[in-house]
Amino acid sequence: MFERVLGLPAHPFFIHAAVVLVPLLAVAGILYAVWPAARRHVRWTMIVLAVATPGAVFAAKESGEAFEESPNFQSDQLQAKISEHEDFGSTLFLIVVGLALVALVMAYVVRPAPGEPIGPAVAHWALSGLTVVLAVAALYYVFKAGDTGAKMVWDGF
Repeated sequence: MFERVLGLPAHPFFIHAAVVLVPLLAVAGILYAVWPAARRHVRWTMIVLAVATPGAVFAAKESGEAFEESPNFQSDQLQAKISEHEDFGSTLFLIVVGLALVALVMAYVVRPAPGEPIGPAVAHWALSGLTVVLAVAALYYVFKAGDTGAKMVWDGF
């Protein structure tokens, strides 16, 4: 399922969705966490991104694993680069799942109107802090996964 799209390797198609959606979710999460006036504008966008982004990253990860099975990628030197790239992608997936879950909980607990959290203020600040930390980590890992993949392609494997 993740190997080909219209006869072409699927990985180059799926990575573009992840490369776009991860930063959008990270920025929406940070805005919602730290800027109360933006919450009513960002809330539904963040919710949609929190649902879609893990799926995009999962598709990119799975298509990359299918792509790796190609006979063209069997040299030891290339396998080391692929392993590094795969590690960044797997870590990114876990971070994005965490970010998505925290963003969805935060969208429920922290209401769009300033100063109207459902739960205690400690929960609001804990969720906000966790969202910012996970968003920054997601931005780092999407960059590192993309950078290692691009270097393999553009440096001729």
